[in-house]
Amino acid sequence: MLGPTGVGKTEWSIRIAQKLGCPILSADSRQIYRGMTIGTAAPTEEQLKSVEHFFVGSLPLESYFSASEYEQEALQLLQQLHEKHDTVILCGGSMMYIDAVCKGIDEIPTIDKSLRNDIQELYRREGLDPIRQQLKILDPIFYNQVDLKNPKRVIHALEVCLMAGAPYSSLRTNSVKERPFRIVKIGFTRDRGELYERINQRVDKMVAEGLEEEARGFYSKRHLNSLNTVGYKEWFDFFDGKYSREVAIDKIKQHSRNYARKQLTWFKKDQEIRWINLSEENREIEQTILSALFEK
Repeated sequence: MLGPTGVGKTEWSIRIAQKLGCPILSADSRQIYRGMTIGTAAPTEEQLKSVEHFFVGSLPLESYFSASEYEQEALQLLQQLHEKHDTVILCGGSMMYIDAVCKGIDEIPTIDKSLRNDIQELYRREGLDPIRQQLKILDPIFYNQVDLKNPKRVIHALEVCLMAGAPYSSLRTNSVKERPFRIVKIGFTRDRGELYERINQRVDKMVAEGLEEEARGFYSKRHLNSLNTVGYKEWFDFFDGKYSREVAIDKIKQHSRNYARKQLTWFKKDQEIRWINLSEENREIEQTILSALFEK
C-alpha cells in the first residue's frame, strides 16, 4: 500500500492488517530511525500494539541504511513471515524502498566503512560541493541525472564510483528481479486540494504535539543523513536564526506538499498500481482492497 505523504496509508494498512491478521512492513526511509516519532508521523504506540510492525524505530540515527540494504533485509524477513502468513502488507511512501522490494536494486558493491567515514567527514567539513565536483569527474552521466541538492544520492553515487572503480551509471541496469511471491500494489490518492489541506493540518498537529522540541533534541546531530529530512531541517534553520518560527512551520508545510507531488509523479509511472481515491465517498474501499489482494 503506497501513496503520498498525508494521504492516509497508515490507517488503511492497519485496518486491512487487522482484518487479515497479518503483519506490516514499513517502507518509510525515516520511520526506520528511533526517536523521530512526531516528525515522521510514525504509527502510535496504540497502532503498533494493534498490529505487528517491522522497520519502525529499529535503527539508531547514526546508522547508514540504503535501499539496497532494505531490499536484503526485507526479503529475508518476508521469507520468514510467509511461513506463517499468506499475506504481508508493505506500507509506505519511500519510492526507492518500495521499488527495492517489488523490483529489486542493481547489484552495488558494499561500501568500505573507512571510505564512507572519509566522505562523510568531507561533507561535514566542506559541504556537498567538493563531492559534487568529484562525481562530475568520475561519472558525468549520473552527475547530469541526479538531484545535485540531494546529499544522500550524491554521496552514495561517489561512494560507489570510488569503491567499484567504475562509474555508478555503468552499474545501474534497472532490470526487474523475479520475486517468489505475488505482488499487488494498492495506491491511495486524494483530490489535490484535500491532500494539501490534510498535509497542512497534519503539520499543525505535529507542532502541537511537540515537533519543535523533538527537533531541538536532535540539533547537535543535525549533520546526520537521517535528519536531513522535511520536518527537521526547517527547525534547524530556525534554531540557526535563518528565519522565524512561523516561517519554519510554513516551510515544513510547503516542502511536505512538494514531496507529495514528487511521490505522485514517481508512482504514476507504475502501471501496476491500482489507485483508490479516498476523496470519493466510497463505502466499499475495504472490499475493493480485499478483492484486489485475493483475485486470481
